[in-house]
This record gives sequence, C-alpha cells and structure tokens, in this order.
Amino acid sequence: MFLRNLCLLALALFSPVLPAQQPVVTDIPVPGALQPVKADAGIPEFVRLKFGQNKQPLSLQVAVVRFVPRNGNSNLHVDLISAVHIGESAYYQTINALFPHYDAVLYELVAPQGTRIVRDGNERKGVVSGLQGWMGDALGMRMQLEEVDYTLPNLVHADLSPEEFSQSMKERNESVAGLIGRAWIAGMGQQYSTRAALSQARLFKNLLSGNRELALKTFAAEQMMLSAGLDDAIEGPDGSTLVSVRNKKALQVLRRQIAAGKQKLAIFYGVAHMPDIARRLVAEFDLVPDWIGWIDAWNLRQGPDVPSRGFQTRR
Repeated sequence: MFLRNLCLLALALFSPVLPAQQPVVTDIPVPGALQPVKADAGIPEFVRLKFGQNKQPLSLQVAVVRFVPRNGNSNLHVDLISAVHIGESAYYQTINALFPHYDAVLYELVAPQGTRIVRDGNERKGVVSGLQGWMGDALGMRMQLEEVDYTLPNLVHADLSPEEFSQSMKERNESVAGLIGRAWIAGMGQQYSTRAALSQARLFKNLLSGNRELALKTFAAEQMMLSAGLDDAIEGPDGSTLVSVRNKKALQVLRRQIAAGKQKLAIFYGVAHMPDIARRLVAEFDLVPDWIGWIDAWNLRQGPDVPSRGFQTRR
C-alpha cells in the first residue's frame, strides 16, 4: 500500500526537479471532438479512463480545457493542458504540436529561474525522477523531460525555485515523507473497495493473458483513478507547497504575461494541479470553462497502437 501511494504521487503530483449537440471547432490541434462546457457546470474533470463496449479500459486520457472571460469582452483565453510525467510518445508528440499555437506556455519545473531544459537531457537524478523513470521503463512508456520540447521560445518557466520550494516547506512544517503519509492514511480505506477488488481481478486476468506490460499499465491507470481523492487529503485545509503554493506562483506568472499583452495562453502542469488552478482562474481572473478535449496519455488497448483520427482545426 505504501509503495502504491508513493508511485501514484510520483506519477500525479511531483514535477521533475531540475453534453452538447455540436462539437467545438478550434484553432489548435487537439485530437478528436471537443465538447462545450457550460459556464455554470463547475470545475471539469482533468483525467479519466476511456472504456470500450466490453468495459475494458482503452486509454487513460487527460484533458485540455479552455477558459475564457465570463463577460466575453476579450479575445483572451487560457488553456489548461494536463500533464502526466510518464506517457506514450504519441501523447508527448500531441503536446509538442499544441505549444506553437500560443503566445506563451507556462510550465512546471522546480528549478532555478531562467533554467532552459535540453531535450533528452534528463539524467533521472533524485529519488522522484528515478522512481518515475523506473515506472516508465516497467510500463513501456517515456518520461516527460525526455519527450517534451522545452526549447521552444514561447515556453515560460512558471514554478518555484528549489530555494523557494524548500523555504515554503520549512515555513509550513511540511516534508515529502509527511505528504506520503497523508496519502497512505487516506488510501487505507480504498484497498478493500469493490472497485479496487475489480482492478486487482483484472490485473490477474491480464497477467495470465501473457502481456505483462499491458497488465501492469492497466492496473496502474485504474489505481490512479481510484486515488483521485487523495489530492484533497494531501492538500489539507491550508493547501500544500506541492500543489497550491506552486499553483499560486504559476498564476503570478500568468498575470505578468497578460499584463504584457499576451492573449493566447496555456498552462502545462501536472493533472493533479489542474482542479485547484481551474478554481483560481474562476475566482481570481473571472474566467470560465468554454470547451474540453481529451488526449490519450496511456494506450491500454490490446494489440498495436491505434492511430489518431486526425486533428479538428478552424476552417
């Protein structure tokens, strides 16, 4: 149980250190049909499992959600592009194709201000990066720092420095071990749930099918969904450095970009950060969700990868 929560935290939270009738048509290449979101519908989900007709998981999907001014009197938009720290190469190719369509893309990375990431330059330093790398190898996927093109000129660092991160943890009397402990306690009640039992049964069935990699990947995806509620336990009533403090920093950078006249903006952050960022966009910027699209981050299909059906772009 402890190892499971540690792995889930590494996948979902830690960034690398160092119903409508008509689909939406947009000008950025998000695969598949985009669906409008009503302004009063609340905060959307940012991760989901897509199932086939036989209720077999087909993919773990993450969301791209556009936020626009509530009054509609501006061309400003902010897209929340959800990140997972290990994923399929095709997922990262889609992400890289999105970036050039923005004036600025704000990204997460606990690193000194001004750091430029060399593509394929991740050496998997540290416990978290090492754990993510080990999981990526075991599941047959790639790491975010190995695939995302951070060299594009419109990418803007929007995260804490290591010194700021450590200082915030100290001021809040936090530790990584303590955060993992919160997740472990919160997850204790889930291990005997019906959904958990079904997930374990599917794991054994898939292992017997002979495709160990797919079996483990499907199980990890289901466990991530089961643990979606752990975020609130980790945050607690006063938030945490890991999520809310870093989100506040990202939105400080967003304000500066808007003040500089940028209108087509995106925030590329881990999927676990997105609900809090979305709530802050509504409360502090008076922005509301406009549409949502989904990208396959993990392929859980039997057999070879299914090719994309193409992009839906503005005519």
